[in-house]
Amino acid sequence: MKQKPDIQLQYEGFLNTPLLWKSKQLEGLVQFEIPPTTLTLFQESIPLKIRLGKLVERFVSHELNQYESIDILRENLQIIENKITIGELDCLLKLEEELIHLEVVYKFYLYDAKHSSQEIARWIGPNRKDSLVQKLKKLKEKQLPILFRKQTKLDLKKLQIDLYEITQKTYFKAQLFVPYPIKTSLLPEINNDCIKGFYIQKSQLKQFDDHTFYIPSKMNWLIDVHNNVSWIAFIDFISELTELLNNEKSPLCWLKDSKGNTKKIFVVWW
Repeated sequence: MKQKPDIQLQYEGFLNTPLLWKSKQLEGLVQFEIPPTTLTLFQESIPLKIRLGKLVERFVSHELNQYESIDILRENLQIIENKITIGELDCLLKLEEELIHLEVVYKFYLYDAKHSSQEIARWIGPNRKDSLVQKLKKLKEKQLPILFRKQTKLDLKKLQIDLYEITQKTYFKAQLFVPYPIKTSLLPEINNDCIKGFYIQKSQLKQFDDHTFYIPSKMNWLIDVHNNVSWIAFIDFISELTELLNNEKSPLCWLKDSKGNTKKIFVVWW
């Protein structure tokens, strides 16, 4: 069977990623929830050096365009004051009669119980440079308030959009990873369906020396694990891994056991 191109696998991985929370609000933020759509081919032309966040925005646009009830009014609306870009609105859309300002987020977080006494603050980025709490704060204090800037109101008026009819929501998806060995207890506040695997330190990897491995590129972190890649033996994996860890990079990796069972993991440098 012919292998699908990476861009299609990335799109499918994006679609298969659950919302970080559902139904209820998280820190006052409301999720944009829509039913699953029929899988389609993603055939947009994408720049070679596009950032992962921008790629996800293109995936969201493609997904939303599959719904007859959704009308995308504007995307990436830059707000410029005194010749300085102060930010942008990811997406303005109309769902039936509801006007929505939608902010798109896709993240990878690891659960570190030692990081904080607060449950929600225990989710951190793979390199410990960001966190879920920081992102939620940025959404509430910087990104969403851009809608209410004076310049935004003027820009919306030109588009014949009434600021005061707009509801603000997030479309926040995430892949989550828990410490190894994995505990089976549910984690509160977030959607546990987002848990895709575990994270581990290099010193713990010896027990997997009979497995094979693959280290995808950052853009391919979106992709669900499949077998049609060049799996490498443990010794070769450790060699590639060590260079990344020495540069304080925690890579996402795939592992496969002798029975063909696969898993996504992060190997952390810290």
